[in-house]
Amino acid sequence: MNEQHEQLNSFPREEIRSAIHLGITQAEKQMNEKTNRTPIKKISIRKRKILYAICSVLTAFGILVVSSYYSPALASSLSQLPIIGSIFGNSDLNGLRQAHKKGLIREIGETQTVNGISVTLNEILYDQNNITIGLFIESNKELEEYYFGAGMDFTINGKSPAGATGSYGEENLSTTIRTAIQEINVTEDMPEKFELGLTLHGKNGETWYFSTPVKKIDSIQKFPTPQAQTVGGLKLTITEISLSDTGLSIAYESSEKETDFDLSRGGLIDFLVVDQNGNKITGHSGGAAGELVKDKIVFKSNKQFDPLDSNVTELTITPYLVIPSGGGGVEIDENGKEKELEYKEPSIQPLKFDSFKVKIPQ
Repeated sequence: MNEQHEQLNSFPREEIRSAIHLGITQAEKQMNEKTNRTPIKKISIRKRKILYAICSVLTAFGILVVSSYYSPALASSLSQLPIIGSIFGNSDLNGLRQAHKKGLIREIGETQTVNGISVTLNEILYDQNNITIGLFIESNKELEEYYFGAGMDFTINGKSPAGATGSYGEENLSTTIRTAIQEINVTEDMPEKFELGLTLHGKNGETWYFSTPVKKIDSIQKFPTPQAQTVGGLKLTITEISLSDTGLSIAYESSEKETDFDLSRGGLIDFLVVDQNGNKITGHSGGAAGELVKDKIVFKSNKQFDPLDSNVTELTITPYLVIPSGGGGVEIDENGKEKELEYKEPSIQPLKFDSFKVKIPQ
């Protein structure tokens, strides 16, 4: 069931309704004039011990955010709401829509205003090892692109996790109003519930800090994992396969005897997932956290896929390498300093892994 945060009692309802109305008006005007919407900003993020970032034009690096854009249905529903509509419920991502529909998200609605910029922590979803955060941002002046950098820093029970991947993306409703979705994928064991600390930094030195309890959703199924396989010197271990109402998750760990991240392949692993009828299950995130351990590079990742239809009885999963043809990334060290990572043309050849099957109980 949706949880309603106590701070909703003091939520600035009229101001937000005005902001939403302005955003819809702006979007409708753009639709009528047949202009293109503002491009979505996608920034990959790296936290503590994450030594390398990979971004590919062939696969999504982290979550692709396309939320809260204009449609007649959305305009109608928002006009009747006293507060912000669900950012997740209006997302293009099936898993987030399902989470909203089934009441799995935690609604918060806490707003902080600094230097004329109001940031609302709208909602949070915690499924498998994935934390997804929805933000509503309103400013009394025009905000430039990348004003909030790579998104929010975070802590779990006051501590930064050893490894995590994710992404941050924004959708502009107007020059002063935008929504944002941040995905955080922690690659170490996570508690069922914890206190999540979130800090957002603005370009002019502003800081917005939120702290809220979160709890993992119920009814997560876990399946037996296949034995590890080694191909071309790259060892792949599937550490967990799990399924919930929000989607399928495949966690893996890889290792290979290599010290050059430009030549390593573990962070390029992805999975082709098809059901018993050959229908492909859409995947959404491709982040991987890697570190050098003695003379080996070890990567960990948790790949996310769409929720399964009720008629799916079996999955065939095939690991493969996604060799990037372009990209780049952002690395963030333990002090929060960002470093742009340039794309380097790889000299990596494809590998052929064995497929395996997973039975889905009916």
